[in-house]
Amino acid sequence: MVNDIRISIADAVSESDLARLASLLPQLSSSATFDTDRIRALTAARDCDLFVARISGRIVGMATLVSLPLVTGRRGIVEDVVVDQEVRGRGVARLLLEALIGESSRRRLHTLDLTSRPSRASALRLYETLGFERRETNVLRLIPPAAE
Repeated sequence: MVNDIRISIADAVSESDLARLASLLPQLSSSATFDTDRIRALTAARDCDLFVARISGRIVGMATLVSLPLVTGRRGIVEDVVVDQEVRGRGVARLLLEALIGESSRRRLHTLDLTSRPSRASALRLYETLGFERRETNVLRLIPPAAE
């Protein structure tokens, strides 16, 4: 099965790609809303890459790499890792992340961070087998008030 999986960075997305991405998003987060303009902007953004996994041309997984220039060096952040529940357990997530890690190396990113819910035990095990290490940190979030 792994031989059938193709990983690429999406430079543009077709209508059928958008439909597949829309079907993946609820599998990642029940509260996330899909926005085609946001996806198109993401594929055009200079420091953001949408990695997609395809089987027979059909998108079955995705992950996002965000590259940030910081005072301490360039850092990468992994976001939106999701694989269609129909093909989970077949190595799709591993291939997506290996491609993303390879791109991070080519870009000479100093670190690569990701967050994952504690309830996603199998995902956490995968991340650790790929070299990610748990950090003693707190992730804080603020939703800024809307500008008037």
